[in-house]
Amino acid sequence: MDAILAALADPARWRLVGLLAERPRSVGVLAQLAEARQPQTTKHLQTLERAGIVTSQRTGRRHVYALSPTPLRDLAAALARLADSAGSSDSSHGSDRSERTAGGSRATYDRHGLALDAERLAAQEAGWADGRTFAFHRSLPESPERVWRHLTETALLARWWTPEDLRLSELVFEARPGGRIAQTYRDAEDADGSDLAADRARGVVDDLRPAEHLAYRLSPLLPDDRPAFTAHVRMDLRPVDTGADTDTDTGTGTGTGTGTDLDVHWRISDSTVESADFVAGIEIGFGQSLDRLAGALHEHANAHAHASAHDTGDSDGGSERTGDTKDTDSSTGTSTSTSTSTSTSTSKGSPT
Repeated sequence: MDAILAALADPARWRLVGLLAERPRSVGVLAQLAEARQPQTTKHLQTLERAGIVTSQRTGRRHVYALSPTPLRDLAAALARLADSAGSSDSSHGSDRSERTAGGSRATYDRHGLALDAERLAAQEAGWADGRTFAFHRSLPESPERVWRHLTETALLARWWTPEDLRLSELVFEARPGGRIAQTYRDAEDADGSDLAADRARGVVDDLRPAEHLAYRLSPLLPDDRPAFTAHVRMDLRPVDTGADTDTDTGTGTGTGTGTDLDVHWRISDSTVESADFVAGIEIGFGQSLDRLAGALHEHANAHAHASAHDTGDSDGGSERTGDTKDTDSSTGTSTSTSTSTSTSTSKGSPT
């Protein structure tokens, strides 16, 4: 396949392939139609023949070439598989997981590109995005106390506080008023850290009430370490009755399960002209992060339910088993939580 692609990459050879697709032709005729010198045409045809794209036969004094369709069909099939794979990736990730951001699915890549164009057009002066707000909501299957741990403990934060195509190589989150926040993101496939950091951010915790409310400021950093803007982030947790607990005798819900409604509100201030690219990624990127959070909690809830059922079975059999189910990584988990995000603006010329 490499030889075929290399042979077809030259415009002159591609022109010869087009002429031979019409009918077999001699070297002399091909040179005339391609408006090229015959020796150069011969070299191109020899390259195509070595790649298996054309065949030749000598008829008297003439050297006649014909197109071989099989290698081209194989190439077309390989390209079709690539196109189908890209298309199925868009649809499958849309149904099984959240959309992937730049570097992920094509649909999200295109969506992000449109956002980039719009925000860059709007970013004409300092303060251009001040007052912009973004709102997110997730209905989560675990208690506010469990959700709170995922919002404030670095080991659990690291599992979800990234878009799907990035990983955290540095994370500091001091869960106290005045506590420091630091993030460094790298490409998820940058295993040795040799690529440039994708993003860096610094911030501070403003206020918290465990399992109820968290507020902090976070500023992504420009290449010269200046803040691109300041995001004022507020998270509010509210317990909800999920009715998720099940009576093991009747198999019916007991109505005592506790889930969490999580509402997140972003407000932007101190925006620089250079912040357009960061602003363009907020809705997609943070939305993906929250979907990863939901996936982690769903996976933990399922594991806990499975362990509880197993414990009940052991107990019925006369044995006892105790233990706490550990949180598990949700990088392959599926979120079924309610997912909405909205963006509003009070800034002049903003597209959202």
